Amino acid sequence: MTERGMRIALIFALAAERLTAFYEYSQWLTEAQGASLAADWLSRSKNKMPLNERRQLSALSDQLARQIESSLSREAGMYTAHEMMESLDPNHHSEIAESLMVECERLLDENLAG
Repeated sequence: MTERGMRIALIFALAAERLTAFYEYSQWLTEAQGASLAADWLSRSKNKMPLNERRQLSALSDQLARQIESSLSREAGMYTAHEMMESLDPNHHSEIAESLMVECERLLDENLAG
């Protein structure tokens, strides 16, 4: 996986975790909690990323998760969060997840350009 692909995947995975936490506990993960989760995932694949970059990706995932939550009904949001979590398994195919992955790519590109 390329570094760019890894960043896009991290935004997606963190957004999935944020939505799941929101719908299960009515709480949003903090930027620091997201950065910590990203460090855990990266270490499992023997990758590293500086804290400031992990925080930046965490913030982007927060932006995406809140955008999803505000644009969907609770039921649709819960379904979307579930689909995203299921899609963390590479064997699971989801059109919803694919479209959200494109949105993660767009967020990353906007952030790099800005």
